[in-house]
Amino acid sequence: MHDHDNEVSNPSKNRPFRDVLEVSLSRRKMLMGSLATAATAYVATSSVALAGNKGWKYGKGGKSKELIGFKPVTIAEANDVGGKVPLISPDYQYQTLISWGEKVNPRSPVQPYNGEPERRPKADEQAELIGIGHDGMTLFPVGKRNRAGMLCINHEFGRNSHVLGKPFPESLEDVRVSQHAHGVSVVALAKIRGRWRQVWSRNARRIHVNTPVEFSGPAAGHPLLQTPAGNPTLGTVNNCSNGETPWGTYLTCEENFNGYFGASDPNWAPTDEQARYGFTNVGFGYGWHVYDERFDLSDPNYKNEDNRFGWVVEIDPRNGRRIPVKRTALGRFKHEGAEVVVGKGGRLVVYMGDDQSFDYIYKFVSDGNWKSMRARGMNPLDHGKLYVAKFKDDGTGDWLELTIDNPVLAARFKDQAEVLVYTRLAADLLGATPMDRPEWASVAPNGDVYCTLTNNRDRTEADAANPLAPNPDGHIIRWRDDHRHVGTRFVWDIYLIAQDTHGEGDERNFSDPDGIWVDPDGRVFIQTDGGQKAGLQNQMVVADPDGIDIRRLFVGVSGDEITGIAYTPDRRTMFINTQHPGNGDPTRTNFPAAPDGVTIPRDTTFVITRKDGGMIGS
Repeated sequence: MHDHDNEVSNPSKNRPFRDVLEVSLSRRKMLMGSLATAATAYVATSSVALAGNKGWKYGKGGKSKELIGFKPVTIAEANDVGGKVPLISPDYQYQTLISWGEKVNPRSPVQPYNGEPERRPKADEQAELIGIGHDGMTLFPVGKRNRAGMLCINHEFGRNSHVLGKPFPESLEDVRVSQHAHGVSVVALAKIRGRWRQVWSRNARRIHVNTPVEFSGPAAGHPLLQTPAGNPTLGTVNNCSNGETPWGTYLTCEENFNGYFGASDPNWAPTDEQARYGFTNVGFGYGWHVYDERFDLSDPNYKNEDNRFGWVVEIDPRNGRRIPVKRTALGRFKHEGAEVVVGKGGRLVVYMGDDQSFDYIYKFVSDGNWKSMRARGMNPLDHGKLYVAKFKDDGTGDWLELTIDNPVLAARFKDQAEVLVYTRLAADLLGATPMDRPEWASVAPNGDVYCTLTNNRDRTEADAANPLAPNPDGHIIRWRDDHRHVGTRFVWDIYLIAQDTHGEGDERNFSDPDGIWVDPDGRVFIQTDGGQKAGLQNQMVVADPDGIDIRRLFVGVSGDEITGIAYTPDRRTMFINTQHPGNGDPTRTNFPAAPDGVTIPRDTTFVITRKDGGMIGS
């Protein structure tokens, strides 16, 4: 887990979510895992009332226990291996591929990196190798849809000690190595003789901090995105979770971008806007600003360079020549993910979390039917309305539009572009509800939207009756919007509280939910990032729609995070990642090398299948 996610940069006095939740939790037993009761006061004014598990495919007999049938990894089994190697359910098997340092394209002449402590990649090599910090990803099928595809995979972060083998860069070359280890890899995969492998493709590529990018949408070309030096728009960084569009492109999300900037001038101080996004004179200690003036906040020639990060970036996985585009209509904040769903009237809806303590949940709704817009040469992600969520005590909520037409925002900002560049400040002014680190979102087949809230160590007033104050282990919230995702009102409840699984001997035990995916049958896949209980490492569990049957499918290695979910159309193959295994320390684990090796641990992708060839999660 990244400590900077728990830092607080929200100075607003907006009513904290704990106050709302205290009222809601008093009704928790009455809700019984169903959202229907939460909608009681809402039915009169909305055509949508949440109806529990209506629409789930439970299987023969309608019993939820039949939805998940695999034998889970037990706590005792996980403890036995001590975090040296991963564990998977005995009904499943895994294969590893796409580790940090492998070639992006198999035909590349560059020398791969296999984790040798005495040799790490050089900058020009790293630009052609798989990056570090594996995170969100999507498989875009090609040809035989369940046997080949282009995999887009995010590279969120890599500590200097892991990437460089030293705590601080000593040259621009060192900085370039670090920069080229971040970003996105687009690789071609195929299943050959029963195993998934990387194959050559003209569209395989690396996208990193120094790759040309474009801006589009309301803020494109705005003075706040221009620098006095007139430097070109380059790069994407701290790419966390992801999304995909109905037209087959990849959305990568920039999260903790502030940490790569610093200031060489000791007298530099952040503006109010910069402070709200967490900029400091040292950042996260990467030291890029020492050798690359582009990341020096005190260099007047590069004023506004910091505003060029914090966006959702669209990448075409099937056209390696197409320049990535930052879609400004989706706002600028620490995007954890971009869950896309088609709403009423064919309008595109994108749900997004801002992953920091006491920050917000957002959604975007396109102006029209996405197919019609594209037929007219318009990108639906450039034209629409951005909203931020406000949760109410009675189990309802409002989506507040972030528009310059609102007098509250017009009094603070000059135009809509400025509202989008400073989305967090605009949301503060509208009274959005501060949340406990909103992370991934996933839309279930019955229309419910699930969002993981990893934790919040700064929550106060803890007591036995209110286990979320403080909230060290996180929870999962869910809601349903009126008018099939495009409305401005919603109903909500709490799907799971992680502490509810921590009873003695409770094999459902998990903490710090992060990645989430609800499959078309209603199974909820939950991936963790944080201090697990009962001696466990980070893991992936599968839960039923009621949050009662929770089974451990996969357990990672010491110090890692389990993240990223991609799958073939038939859902019989799943791809997940281990991020920062061992935190780069080979004494904790050598994965993916043999347990008794001496190599640096490397972020790696797993291919997961059932031994009987069945559906993942079943």
